[in-house]
Amino acid sequence: MTLPDGQPSLNRDAEATESSTLSLEDGDIHVCQDGPRDAPALLLIHGTAASANSWYALVPLLTQSHRVIRVDLLGHGRSAEPADGSYAIPDQARRVGEALDRLGVKQAIAVGHSSGGMVATALAEQRPDLVTALALINTGPSMDALIAQESAAIGPAQWPPTDEQIRRLASTGFSRAGYQMPQEFVDEVRGMSFHAFAAVMQAPGSYLERQALPDRLAVLGKPLLVIFGEEDRRWRSSSAADYRTVPGATVELLPGVGHSPILEDPPGTAALVLAFTAIHGARVD
Repeated sequence: MTLPDGQPSLNRDAEATESSTLSLEDGDIHVCQDGPRDAPALLLIHGTAASANSWYALVPLLTQSHRVIRVDLLGHGRSAEPADGSYAIPDQARRVGEALDRLGVKQAIAVGHSSGGMVATALAEQRPDLVTALALINTGPSMDALIAQESAAIGPAQWPPTDEQIRRLASTGFSRAGYQMPQEFVDEVRGMSFHAFAAVMQAPGSYLERQALPDRLAVLGKPLLVIFGEEDRRWRSSSAADYRTVPGATVELLPGVGHSPILEDPPGTAALVLAFTAIHGARVD
């Protein structure tokens, strides 16, 4: 499969990816690894209702210098969807930390897209020894930055949703309304249970309402990179400035890019991440 912009399918490097499932106490977690195992670890955390596949275009740009680790959060992708599991941001972060422990990772730079940036923040709060630095990509700093959406809710009676419903829900994830969301992503959303979908949609707001991200990050003392697409239709891009209250934070805006720079501008996103990791690289044990 070739995507509309000419990029190959998200399975293009599947033969080079080491895929495994880790059995944790509250559910199996699917993990992907790429790049040399003796290189500094770079952890990539996807956003709500996405999966490790959402990073497919970025991974080949990062593996020359990093051991790239991607995790399907509980309820997403190929990870478990327990009906009695917690999908709260801190619990998702705890599982990611447990997965890295299983992989023998002692230190990593955590990169999160959208709500994945909240999971990265929660992981740094819980495991400051593990997370050496953070990069947040289009992660809203607080609920004040949220742009109200006018989309019809999907209830349990309408589940699973149609392709059209999923594409309509996802349309604000890109800078232009006509962006063709890869069919693999559509299928992944449809494959989620309604319980998991509803729970993960609610989790980011609950986390931000307890405390805004800049306040959480300011006390951690970790190097911070914030990347924001200027045309984001989910979070006000001007809110990226809120992160400047974090000592030493670097804030970068990508013009002409929306909520998903990892898909809309992989080279530009990778260049910023690599420049950051070159300065704040994790230790290799």
